[in-house]
Amino acid sequence: MYLHLGQDTVIKTDEVVGIFDLDTATISKLSRHYLTRAEKAGNVVNVSMELPKSFVVCMANGREQVYISQISSATLLKRAGYMEEIANV
Repeated sequence: MYLHLGQDTVIKTDEVVGIFDLDTATISKLSRHYLTRAEKAGNVVNVSMELPKSFVVCMANGREQVYISQISSATLLKRAGYMEEIANV
């Protein structure tokens, strides 16, 4: 199944490692360091034209990708769960 992250970006749900709230996750020094490292490595894609609210970590073909989204982590989690429910029908 797929998860819409905003704008024209859609990812496969089986590639998602985690969905994180940007405000609470960046309180941690480790999270800030992780995002900085990912950005320097060119693994960050900003799909937000507005204030970013969440980031999604994906792993596809052994390559890490981080997506910054204006959609809240709670909404993304609901969407991902909804898609899982449909897949189980």
